[in-house]
Amino acid sequence: MLYQIHEWQRAILGPLSHYAEASAKMFSDVTSPFSHVPGADRLAAGYELLHRLGKEYEKPAFNLPQVTAHGQEIAVIERVVLDKPFCQLKRFKRFSDDPDTIEKMKSDPAVLVVAPLSGHHATLLRDTVRTLLQDHKVYITDWIDARMVPVSEGPFHLDDYVAYIEEFIRHIGAKSVHVISVCQPTVPVLAAVALMAARGEDTPLSMTMMGGPIEPRSNPTGVNNLATTRPLSWFKGNVIHTVPANYPGEGRQVYPGFLQHAGFIAMNPGRHLNSHWDFYESLLRGDQDDAEAHRRFYDEYNAVLDMPAEYYLDTIATVFQQFLLPRGLWDVAGERVRPEAIKDTALFTVEGELDDIAGLGQTEAAHDLCSGIPAGRRAHRVVEGAGHYGIFSGRRWRQTVYPQVREFIRKFNTPVKQGA
Repeated sequence: MLYQIHEWQRAILGPLSHYAEASAKMFSDVTSPFSHVPGADRLAAGYELLHRLGKEYEKPAFNLPQVTAHGQEIAVIERVVLDKPFCQLKRFKRFSDDPDTIEKMKSDPAVLVVAPLSGHHATLLRDTVRTLLQDHKVYITDWIDARMVPVSEGPFHLDDYVAYIEEFIRHIGAKSVHVISVCQPTVPVLAAVALMAARGEDTPLSMTMMGGPIEPRSNPTGVNNLATTRPLSWFKGNVIHTVPANYPGEGRQVYPGFLQHAGFIAMNPGRHLNSHWDFYESLLRGDQDDAEAHRRFYDEYNAVLDMPAEYYLDTIATVFQQFLLPRGLWDVAGERVRPEAIKDTALFTVEGELDDIAGLGQTEAAHDLCSGIPAGRRAHRVVEGAGHYGIFSGRRWRQTVYPQVREFIRKFNTPVKQGA
């Protein structure tokens, strides 16, 4: 019923948001006579703020038509290379007419970026992808909004997530791919690689894990505490809802994106309130650069997706309540996850000093679990002054983290020889 109430609210706010958008343009467009009335600037700013508070935020585009690579501007085309019911594996294919550049790009390492399935779309990693494209062939997991997946496609569990990652690694080629996981997927990625190693399959050249809950008991954050202070039955009864009739996924049980978004806002309400006020003042000053930066951020931040209920509840129970991975008790589709079986995949972990989602030590714990990886093929970095998003997006990512990730990938871009 809550989902239906949300849809009614959306239906009511939609026309008001459109009215506010039209009014903002009416009072700000210099060709409009209304833009010259006293107080027009305040009216325009107020109406645009109202529009943005009430509008529906659709999934943004990656919008990466070109990138600077090997000293040249190179065209980029976004392609779907594997289409699964709950995820598309996408590649950002680079094109150049210069023979030397083409030859250089052929030797660039392939990278699979595993985006979180935790509320936001994979486009949250746009800056991650854009930066990686300078020196790599880049693939990404683009998770599909569960409300858009018909019930006939069946459920999606955490085990299915792990199976998807295995399939994507095999499709790209385990002997030629480096995997980068950001936040939530560090756990299923570690499971996928561990299962492949235990079976004797080829495994990725390297794993880079960034700000993930490998060991949530280490420096628990507010996110961790929420999961441990309430029983699983509370989550089932309070945050799981049914997709209404106006979506293809009608009848599917989900954790709605609008609830996750409310949780995001509740973590730092003052920061968001100040941000909107600053946006209003930027419009009054005519500071379009600051205003546009605000629009870009919230166009991404406010665009959320629904998660399949089975997957969400599995993650709460397995990762945040029972701690099955660090305890060595996690079974995926009947197979025990044994990270110590990983021997040929290099491991790089990255944490933000000020991360309030995955506390210090939670990602570093992967080194203790992956005891089969030689010390010389492992590395760990703590990024000073960085919060959660700073380790994969923004200035610190581009200037501090990325150069280290790039060098780590280059260092271990050759498969380990058997018996070495």
